[in-house]
Order: sequence, then C-alpha cells, then structure tokens
Amino acid sequence: MTARTKSVVVFDYGFGNIRSAERALVRAGADVEITADYDRAMNADGLLVPGVGAFAACMDGLTSVRGDWIVGRRLAGGRPVMGICVGMQILFARGIEHGVETEGLGEWPGTVEPLRAPVVPHMGWNTVESPEDSRQFAGLDDDARFYFVHSYGVRDWKVDTYHGTVRAPLVTWTTHGEPFVAAVENGALWATQFHPEKSGDAGAQLLANWLDTL
Repeated sequence: MTARTKSVVVFDYGFGNIRSAERALVRAGADVEITADYDRAMNADGLLVPGVGAFAACMDGLTSVRGDWIVGRRLAGGRPVMGICVGMQILFARGIEHGVETEGLGEWPGTVEPLRAPVVPHMGWNTVESPEDSRQFAGLDDDARFYFVHSYGVRDWKVDTYHGTVRAPLVTWTTHGEPFVAAVENGALWATQFHPEKSGDAGAQLLANWLDTL
C-alpha cells in the first residue's frame, strides 16, 4: 500500500519566508499549501508557522487572522504544529524588544530577550546540543550545522512538569555569546530558532523527521 502524502499548511499571516518553507517541505515529500484560511489550517496534517521581524508585529499579524486560536485549538487536539524563528519565539509567554513587553501565545513559560553576545545579530551557521532521544534531530550527527539569523532568544528555560506526571519538553541549546534555546520538541508542538528551510541537508532531515510524525 502506498503511504498517503502528508498535507501541510504554511501559515501565511504576513511574516515569514513562506516560499522557502514551501519549497523545503515539498522536497521533503509534503503536499503544501500557503494560506491563512481557518478551515484549511485546522484540517491539514501539519501546520507550519514561520516568522521574521519583530515579536510584537508577528503577534499582531497572527492574531489578526485568528492564528492564535488556530494554534491553540490544534494543540488541544494533539494536531502537529511547528514554529520557525520568530514563529518559535511567539510560542513563549512574552517577548521584550526595546524595553517593550509583548504577550506571546504562552505555550511555554519564558521570555524572549536580546541576545548578549559580542556580535549581534547571530547570523550564520552553528551547531546545536540536542537530547539523545530527540526525534527532531534523529539521523543527524553532533556536528550538523544549522542556519541562524536573529537578535533575540530564550536564555532561561523553566517548565513545571507537574512532579513528573507530564513529560518535560526536549530542549536543544546552542551558544552565541551565551547559551540559548535553539529548538524545542514538546509532543505535537515542535519549534526551531534556526531556519531548517535554509539549513541544507541537515534542515531537510529535520523537516523529514517532522513529516514522519504527522
């Protein structure tokens, strides 16, 4: 029996490298649609939320097309969602830019803050430190490199796992000046600070790993 092609919506809310994401997912074998349509985004096998630019602007764009509601409803039903770059950052509780605090989607506690590094933005290729049992990075060597371009990140990770009754998210780190969160794997919710769609073979493998979970 031939396996059904997985359907993915790249959520088009005005912020993100949607064409690059579309091409990378098509190469990985997905049936991809770019849209902000509520029903299509809700019913696709996977929803990919890209993001570039400012945290506050991305949140405004997302909520203007009910993207916050879509992400929440999908995750409540165990439907896969993946965030990339600022699309990952807005999954946290808040972002602080130029002294202004903006509320995020709150899927994870934590604050997106300016990176503390000699050179900002963090732009270019970097390795990551992923957990041994990560499905995100399955099939990838420790020296795999991913493409980053950002000035903000999450430097502190604290999640209550309800005394061990809920599995803690798997958190991947990298360092630019100091450690920060590079990726998260949390059940149906995956996210990367880097751009897998611009990360060559390593990024293609990660996207294929995601499609395998759909």
